[in-house]
Formats: sequence, structure tokens, C-alpha cells
Amino acid sequence: MTITAAADGSALGNPGPAGWAWYVDDSSWAAGGWKHATNNQGELKAVLELFRATAHIDDDLLVLCDSQYVINSVTKWMKGWKAKGWRKGDGKPVMNLDLLKEIDEAIAGRRYRFEWVKGHVGHPLNEAADERARGAAEAFQRGRPAPAGPGFAGAAAVAEPVVGARAAASVGQSGTGAPTLTSGRVTERAAAYSHDELFSFDDLRDDIGEDHRDLTDPHGPDAIRSTSELHRVMLSLSAEEHRRLVQRAAARGVTIEEYLRGQI
Repeated sequence: MTITAAADGSALGNPGPAGWAWYVDDSSWAAGGWKHATNNQGELKAVLELFRATAHIDDDLLVLCDSQYVINSVTKWMKGWKAKGWRKGDGKPVMNLDLLKEIDEAIAGRRYRFEWVKGHVGHPLNEAADERARGAAEAFQRGRPAPAGPGFAGAAAVAEPVVGARAAASVGQSGTGAPTLTSGRVTERAAAYSHDELFSFDDLRDDIGEDHRDLTDPHGPDAIRSTSELHRVMLSLSAEEHRRLVQRAAARGVTIEEYLRGQI
């Protein structure tokens, strides 16, 4: 079986607010961006995230791309650059080195091929990726959250470990009153929850004083809430779910906790 996906980047100003996206269909796509980057960086990032999102799938991958720079970099030039210590024929350093090294690692052992498609001529997959990449760039330009997309369909169901071996994300409160998020193995208390009970809520009245500043309050961080209204949330995640959560938070330029709060 072959997975066919389009990867595209967008930059407003080039460099400027930038976005990236890959697209298979409406149930399998992802996007993100930066406040300041180039179009080529967006194109490379889209390819990188596509390979990462499909790393667990043992299928061929056909990447549709409208950037000759990206296609030639990955399929023609990268091997020679590596042999020269990641330098071009004229001895100058290769541009976008970090992204290229990550792509080189991500494609190792994969079965793939690239196909050039002309951009902005109505190719359905390319247009869908372009629309999402530009949408991410515009979101960063306006200082708004960028839609991250659902990721690759079925990714979270692959090799999901039992609850006791899952990664856990625990949202609590530090002694300074600032929210904290820790990750690691699930505690014995969390391991008792069934797969259907991914969220648990415990009163914090035994853990903190009578008054506490609640950063989730819509009226702002200075609002004082009674401890009876405060809860600790524990979210049990598979390794793949945790990876996707980290990626989506990074794509929006926020912390994991800020991303989770934004979903409430």
C-alpha cells in the first residue's frame, strides 16, 4: 500500500510569519508554523513532520511537493552534502542544516519517493496543504492559535501499552502558585483507572491553602478561588498520544499546559 500526501510551506514576507502543512485527506493532516521563518523552511518542516507522523506505518510514502529545492535537497544533494561535512560544493555551509539533518534521520530505512506538482493550479492535495500552511502563517501573523490538525489517522492506536506503562501528564500547582506539568510513568493511583477513564479529578483542598490564584479563571490570573473549586487533572497518554500533544503545542508556540487549557 502507498500513502499519498502533499507537503507545503508558506511565508508571508519570506522571511516572515510562516507555516507548514502536510495533507492526506480531511481526517489525516497536520499544520504548524513560526513567527519568523522562510518559505523553504516551511516546505522542509512539512516533509519532516509527514515522515515523523507516518513513522509507525510500514507502507510506501509518495510525497507530492511543489518545491524543487526540497525534492532535490532530499533526493539528490543531501548525500553529497553529508560526505563534505554538510557543506556545498563551493565550501559554504548548507542552509537550513538543522531541518535537513532531522529529515535525513527521519527517512532512514523508509520506502518513499517524491513527485513534483505545480503549485496553485488546482491539484486537490497540494491545494489542501497550501491552504493549511498559509492558514498557519496567517494565524502567527495575527497572534492567534494555528489549527494543528488531527495528525495521521490511526496513529494513536498503534502498539498502545497497558495503562500502567503509559506516559502521564499531570496538571497540578507548584508552591509558587504557578501551574506545573510533569510527565513520566503513571502513578499507582492513575494506573487504577480504566482505559475509558482517562481524566480524573481530585480536590486540592488537602494540598494547598484556603485561598489560591486560579490561572484558568476567565476573569484573569488575579481572581481568588476557594479550594473547593480547584481540581487536579491527570491525563494518561500513550507514547504516540504524548508525542502528538507535544507537537501540537510546539506548532502553536505555547507550552503543553497552555495548549491543554486552550481546549477547555
